[in-house]
Amino acid sequence: MAKYNRVLLKMSGEALKGESDYGIDPITVKNLADEIKEIHDLGVQLALVVGGGNIWRGKTASDLGMGRAQADYMGMLATIMNGLAVQDALESIGVSTRVMSAIHCNEVAEPYILRKAVSHLNKGIVTIFVGGTGSPFFTTDTAAALRAAEIKADAILMAKNGVEGVYNKDPRKFKDAVLFKKLRHSEVLEKELMVMDMTAATLCKDNNINIVVFNMNKAGNIKRAVLKEAIGTFIN
Repeated sequence: MAKYNRVLLKMSGEALKGESDYGIDPITVKNLADEIKEIHDLGVQLALVVGGGNIWRGKTASDLGMGRAQADYMGMLATIMNGLAVQDALESIGVSTRVMSAIHCNEVAEPYILRKAVSHLNKGIVTIFVGGTGSPFFTTDTAAALRAAEIKADAILMAKNGVEGVYNKDPRKFKDAVLFKKLRHSEVLEKELMVMDMTAATLCKDNNINIVVFNMNKAGNIKRAVLKEAIGTFIN
């Protein structure tokens, strides 16, 4: 069975809120955990990065007149909360996990240390990276690209909330938007396609990291991406 050996799954925080306007929906997180267990049971080494937009949004900070650095730190804390929720759901169905944070919070998560992270992955432990990069002015997309490069992941699985892949324009606004099946990293940068922020896209290009962009709202799509089936958009 063709499959990736080690992948990093990147999903937005909004993916955890389900049908709610904000927060963490337990049923949505449980369904996600069940899909991750399927991948784990295939013997795939899985790292995970989750955003924090379901808890804290940059627009909220802007409306409050808050400085960018302070707002970003609050966003990092939101990712820790999301990571702990996913960990609890996975542990409840028998999947061993570790949460590793770029911000020190030793009571609830291990500090991020590359060698420890790789050791966890080699043992088949699902490793959840939280706290972004640990520095403001960087998105969780950049954190995902950085961690994927560090752990030498075969691919980043970019799980989108209700979007099938990468389009030439916003499919929510334009009915004639065209889905790209395959792209080169250079095309993503040249056309400024909003797969991820440009810093993250450049990191992926420089480190030859494949990216699979797909709709995570369709049951089984995470597994299909891991098994290298032709879904969404493949970037190399």
